[in-house]
Amino acid sequence: MGERIYDVAIIGGGIVGLATAMALVRAGVHSVVVLEAEGRLAAHQTGNNSGVIHSGLYYKPGSLKAKNCVAGREALYRFCREQGIDHEPCGKLVVATRASEIPALDAVEAKGRANGLQKLRRLGREELKEYEPSVAGIAGLWVGETGIVDYNRVCDKFAEIIQKQGGEIRLNFKVSGCRREGAELILDSSVGRVRCRSLVNCAGLQSDRLARMCGVRPGLQIIPFRGEYFQLAPQRRHLVRNLVYPVPDARFPFLGVHFTRMIGGGREAGPNAVLAFKRHGYDKTSFSLRDTAQMAFYPGFWIMSLKYWKMGFGEFYRSFSKKAFVRALQRLIPDIRAEDLEPGAAGVRAQALEINGFLADDFRIQEAERMVHVLNAPSPAATASISIGESIAALAMKNISLRR
Repeated sequence: MGERIYDVAIIGGGIVGLATAMALVRAGVHSVVVLEAEGRLAAHQTGNNSGVIHSGLYYKPGSLKAKNCVAGREALYRFCREQGIDHEPCGKLVVATRASEIPALDAVEAKGRANGLQKLRRLGREELKEYEPSVAGIAGLWVGETGIVDYNRVCDKFAEIIQKQGGEIRLNFKVSGCRREGAELILDSSVGRVRCRSLVNCAGLQSDRLARMCGVRPGLQIIPFRGEYFQLAPQRRHLVRNLVYPVPDARFPFLGVHFTRMIGGGREAGPNAVLAFKRHGYDKTSFSLRDTAQMAFYPGFWIMSLKYWKMGFGEFYRSFSKKAFVRALQRLIPDIRAEDLEPGAAGVRAQALEINGFLADDFRIQEAERMVHVLNAPSPAATASISIGESIAALAMKNISLRR
């Protein structure tokens, strides 16, 4: 028997890659393989996020983020109900702590309504206490569509469905090369090779490098930002009922430190957004000469740095100063003390940066011959995974039909 030729090979075993594979096998494309470089699925962005099912509140109406978040949120809730995955549409509170934040709160509410959110309630100072008694603010917005889930459990179920319907998953398969051979693509690694008719790049933190490896010019570079969390001590969890967020600063693609109730009962505080010097740099001291040099020689990095240097220094300071981190949290919940916070996990966000210094804010998907490259899949990618996975799968199936 000759070497197997897969219709579609998906590089990356995070939630977007798995959702794409699930959409393909459900559509009848059974010759599908997911290639994951690590020894487990969801090892990076997916497995280190806070488990929030986003509502679609913040995103520009009509954007891919907005469309896929709203559709994906409802698809994810249905999936969790059908598959028996613990989840809860617990809602969240966005809190304005000063008068200058009211216009931004108005803008967020307007976006949410334009995106079809039905469970929004504008709150005054006293009404905030109905939802979160420990919160301090002058106004707020209750967002009932927001929820929580364990995305590792979701990924496990995606993987189970993929394999039950004939798809394959290969762990410890780090793609080191891509070449063409007739109508096929050959993906090389240290543990063997895979032949396929169509390729989907869902490699997250390595997506730009993989695109270049495949002969595609992505037009951007991935810049890693580490998000660090604290956990609330068990005896202080009562300070946070569900989710408490600040009003976001529209100048930045990050939401600011906030509080999240986890599906397992814990409470997370964070994250910050610290420039990482390694793409998989989960510790403060993580460093990669290759990753750092690649940033340093990229013109867009310096344009971004000049624009956001003040914010960047503030994030670094807060990373090394627990006192500064606590002060940021106390804007929302004044009763928080340093002794209430225990060290938590960290995640690394793959932030796509264009050569002009623009931080790409929407999903970025680039097609090439027999290839689909997902070059930017920021939050709410996990929430939107089923919806965005179906869209990517449709592009991949078009490649198959064109090449047969």
